[in-house]
Amino acid sequence: MAKIIGITGGIASGKSTVTNYLRQKGYQVIDADQVVHELQAKGGKLYQALVSWLGSAILNEAGELDRPKLSQLIFSSQENLAKSSQLQNDIIRQELANRRDQLAKTEETFFMDIPLLFEQDYEDWFDKVWLVDVSKGTQLERLMARNNLSKEEAQQRIAAQLSLAEKRQRAEIVIDNNGALSDTLKQVQALLDKERR
Repeated sequence: MAKIIGITGGIASGKSTVTNYLRQKGYQVIDADQVVHELQAKGGKLYQALVSWLGSAILNEAGELDRPKLSQLIFSSQENLAKSSQLQNDIIRQELANRRDQLAKTEETFFMDIPLLFEQDYEDWFDKVWLVDVSKGTQLERLMARNNLSKEEAQQRIAAQLSLAEKRQRAEIVIDNNGALSDTLKQVQALLDKERR
């Protein structure tokens, strides 16, 4: 029986830092964001669903999804956010389940990086959930810098997710990513050593 560990955290909390390290250590990581990108690629299942909902206004000249325009539309109203979630979640869940089942055949332990793990009720998929945690201030700064957003836009995106305080209560393991990179990776290595025992 494969052991499956879920990884989550708020937006810009440093999940990719952790998953890159896991990959370096030879572990397989299913990245939900990457899966979504593939499904949103021209002709993909999500691409087709989004275009039939929002029309060709969300496409760029090359006929691909215009991500900034799409994000703006989705985050512009609670109604759009809810509809987008419902539309996309079924397709994404099915694809993630397929990939999980494939890996479970060959891997002893593997990871799934799912940003909205708690919000979308993925908890029962995992033996354990690791949360990559940062303070509110750090999260806001990193998100503004990474996505070139105004403070208001960044706060809006953070508010669309469950608070980190709530996630802390629900995760089995909390990785503190407020300090130096080496500190974060030390915590991850200690967790991996524990899993191997």
